[in-house]
Amino acid sequence: MPEITDDTPVHLTEVDIDLDVQEILLAASQHDQSKLRSLLRTQSMLPDAANVKDSETGFSPLHAAIAACEPDTETASTNGATTDSKPNDLDAETVKAAVETVKFLLQEGAIWNDLDTNNETPGCIARRIGALDLYDLIVDAGVRAELLLNRLDAYEELSDNDDDEEEEEGETEAETAPELVDASAEPTTETTTTATPANPDVSNSQYLESRLNIQNDRILDADQNGVMMRWESDIMRKSATALLPTPGLKVLNIGHGMGIVDGFFQEQGPAVHHIVEAHEEVVAEMKRRGWDTKPGVVIHQGRWQDILPGLVAAGETFDAIYYDTFAESYSDFRDFFSEQVIGLLEQEGRWGFFNGMGADRQISYDVYQKVAEMDLFEAGFDVQWEEIAVPKLDGEWEGVRRAYWVVDDYRLPLCKFMD
Repeated sequence: MPEITDDTPVHLTEVDIDLDVQEILLAASQHDQSKLRSLLRTQSMLPDAANVKDSETGFSPLHAAIAACEPDTETASTNGATTDSKPNDLDAETVKAAVETVKFLLQEGAIWNDLDTNNETPGCIARRIGALDLYDLIVDAGVRAELLLNRLDAYEELSDNDDDEEEEEGETEAETAPELVDASAEPTTETTTTATPANPDVSNSQYLESRLNIQNDRILDADQNGVMMRWESDIMRKSATALLPTPGLKVLNIGHGMGIVDGFFQEQGPAVHHIVEAHEEVVAEMKRRGWDTKPGVVIHQGRWQDILPGLVAAGETFDAIYYDTFAESYSDFRDFFSEQVIGLLEQEGRWGFFNGMGADRQISYDVYQKVAEMDLFEAGFDVQWEEIAVPKLDGEWEGVRRAYWVVDDYRLPLCKFMD
């Protein structure tokens, strides 16, 4: 009888790598820091060993370290939207060991918001199982990472500007030098979420050039992304009342959309009501509905980046300012309040924004609240947050490409100059 052989080639390197991954994940789940240190720093030949992933679960070492604290009585959850376990259900010694392990992994470069196959970040798992100390560690790591990225972006922009200045000087000395940078080019968009969250696939220029589907309860762009929806009305009403507590004040709104917040501003009886709207279809709808004939209303068609400097130069100031744009980055938002609001807001004035930053995941929402607080403080603003429960929105997303809001409570910001 002939001998049967398996001619399938065996790649020992692939086997070794898989064993290395499993060994790292096991050490993380056992909170064995000594073993982890040895694996990450000396033994493992894997690149970026602190972020290896299990092929089935998608767990990184951070996921494994936190999931090991999960009580046996776990109930299912997705996206960290609910907390199923209580801190008292957890073993204190296990959590203590996990805290030290998580700190070590973060020091080694572990990614705070990596996703497993269940679409959960390490922080989502920590919140779901009630490990609040671990959740806070991941939130703080996210804040540090986002602040660093934002600073690096600012540094790169500054470096680019310096290069442009050097090129301009070179052109003065040798006028035949070619122009190397297209100053009119659209800046690249970031994947962080803005006041009204931007779909990572949509840039601001693409949005402004797209055809809109304007309905009674929503505005969708050409890709069925939700630009604004009627469920935001209660939030807008509370914002308008907080910003314009008495009649006869001057208000500036950036982003008209469906006109929800502007309608509530009108109910507050402003003396002056300026509206900046960049999308030509929205402006046409505004005029069709008679916004251009309302007393005190001034419509500015264009991007706020182009309109506001002219208002500052003209000496216009406002008692209240609101910001709600679409498909812009967090750096755009930071530029808005650090460069424009300062020149437009009365000293005793108030300003706010639609706080949808990171609202597609609770941990991202928590991270961006802290990031915004720090940047607002640096720009000279105090901010107070009012928590508002958001009703269940399950049926709201029918026909919308993705849900841009999944967290339970909205944090309404009210910003003022520091005393």
